[in-house]
Amino acid sequence: MRKSLLFMLFVLLVLAVRQWERRPITHPPGVLVPEPPRQEALADAGPLRVDAFTLTPRANFRIRARVLSREDYYLGDEADLSPVDLALGWGMMSDQAVLDRIDISQGGRWYFTRYEYPAPISDAQIIRNSGNVHMVPANDWVRDRLDDVRVGDLVQARGYLVDVDRDDGFYWRTSLRRDDTGGGSCEIFYVEQIHIEPRS
Repeated sequence: MRKSLLFMLFVLLVLAVRQWERRPITHPPGVLVPEPPRQEALADAGPLRVDAFTLTPRANFRIRARVLSREDYYLGDEADLSPVDLALGWGMMSDQAVLDRIDISQGGRWYFTRYEYPAPISDAQIIRNSGNVHMVPANDWVRDRLDDVRVGDLVQARGYLVDVDRDDGFYWRTSLRRDDTGGGSCEIFYVEQIHIEPRS
């Protein structure tokens, strides 16, 4: 009985420390990331093989963004390939004054925003300046860095936007636009490099 109590206390302590390590970061008002993501079409890139998945690069992709939300996934067809989604913002969606008035959440590989009227910025501006990105780590180092990312972090990352196919017929398609919504509007980002900017 005593051992099980000590074990439970240890687990609670580990969870509390983990929660503290992942606490959100806030910033002073102002746009932190003025530049949008950079994307360049690929003429003829060969496929990448990751376990049972075939990844077809569609575009070079480089982004500097503020992390608006994160959602970790452990179950489902995509979880082994993409263990985390990051909702990322740039332009007006990197401004703390705007974000303080928007509730942001994620779930089921979707990204949601909600606000009270009057809206801090228009829906079109929210859509053009943010996105839900399915992060596909290229290696264990990137996977470990993704695990360190906190809400509010400024991150820089580069790699490819990819389409995904699996031998059993499962498929997943990336968005190549920043102004789309609904099914298929998320980016699938094969991340070769990622950098978390110093936290103040």
